[in-house]
Amino acid sequence: MVDVPTIRTERLELVSFSPAVMRAVVAGDRPEAERLLGATIVGGIEEELRGFFEIRLADVAADPTIQPWLARAIVLIVHASDRRVIGSVGFHGRPDDDGRAEIGYQLEPGSRGRGLATEAVRGILDWAATEHGVLRFRASIAPDNGASLALAARLGFAVVGGRVDEVDGEELVLEREDWTPA
Repeated sequence: MVDVPTIRTERLELVSFSPAVMRAVVAGDRPEAERLLGATIVGGIEEELRGFFEIRLADVAADPTIQPWLARAIVLIVHASDRRVIGSVGFHGRPDDDGRAEIGYQLEPGSRGRGLATEAVRGILDWAATEHGVLRFRASIAPDNGASLALAARLGFAVVGGRVDEVDGEELVLEREDWTPA
């Protein structure tokens, strides 16, 4: 297993979904996933992640060193004894041959509208830039996902094209070429 340090922001911790956590989620064992993460899972996040984790477990089994680039739990720290998993953020894998990493994120509905997704995305982009020198990023977002498109625009992403994803359907492709960490 690869040690993946937690990324800390003002209100959040971005905690790697380890293979053990992913296996617990795939098995439907929420109490075990919460124990391993040290946080309560809010809403139905694990339901949304189950199929994704099945794919990611195969990726990590083939190459354990990819784990730092994959999904992390967005843990809201209310206070020391109240930690809540409110979403996920991560990359689709290592940066491509052009040095660009594609980001993905989701936040449970009850946690939206407070800047938490923006904080999480900034945190992981800063990590990639500071720790790995990655300054080029991509996001693929459904054209009707106004909140996610607004988040990407706030962070300086611009639409560069479109594509049809076999799972998610029509998506706009947005990129940012010159990320500067905070």
